[in-house]
Amino acid sequence: GFLVNGSTTSEDKISLLKAAGICPFLISLGGNEIGSEMDLFLQNSAILIIAIPPKLRSESSDNFVVKIKNLLPFIENSSVKKVLFVSSTSVYADDNLTVTEAINPKPNTENGKQLLATELLLQNNKSFHTTIVRFGGLIGIDRHPIAFLSGRKNIENPEAPINLIHQKDCIGVIKSIIEKECWNETFNAVAPFHPSREQYYTQKAIDLGLELPQFNSESPTFGKTILSTKVENVLGYTFSKPNL
Repeated sequence: GFLVNGSTTSEDKISLLKAAGICPFLISLGGNEIGSEMDLFLQNSAILIIAIPPKLRSESSDNFVVKIKNLLPFIENSSVKKVLFVSSTSVYADDNLTVTEAINPKPNTENGKQLLATELLLQNNKSFHTTIVRFGGLIGIDRHPIAFLSGRKNIENPEAPINLIHQKDCIGVIKSIIEKECWNETFNAVAPFHPSREQYYTQKAIDLGLELPQFNSESPTFGKTILSTKVENVLGYTFSKPNL
């Protein structure tokens, strides 16, 4: 029911966006410049959803914050008045706590640090209203972490709880925020299902007939339990895939 413009960095995906009823634009956010289609992409749009994986590692020289900072003048000069930024639960440190949005994030990874800095950059801009949604690890029809963990040995943090969310619920939460006009808010979005990593991934490997992952129980466990009660209470959202 929405008219949607969509951006991709790959020409190969232009046809996929068109087939989904999305008006496609070829856009790449570089460190110093932004593609020429950005003005057209934002033209006549009311809401901008920023869902760009930072793909950062501690040794990376990439600066995600600068990329979004370069995007700001385009947003400010457009018709966009509401921004939904897809962030991550990596903004919270693995300090074995139960986490709600009321906790002050203290990220201990480069990915988390740059995402938090980007959240603040957008929230402090007075030209538009910003809502942050912090998703857990993503699961979809063709995407599951067990595909990477199957057969691996000495996997750390076996007792750490999982914090995952299905793609259908990612879309559902985003849709609810837009429909309920919940702006200038921050939401955690993780399925209300937190077995240990060892328990969950071992069972998933069995279910899918994959080689079992092997965990290292000798080192201390570091993790967190992310609660999404605000999504349920404020948005009235019910997870369609609560048990993953």
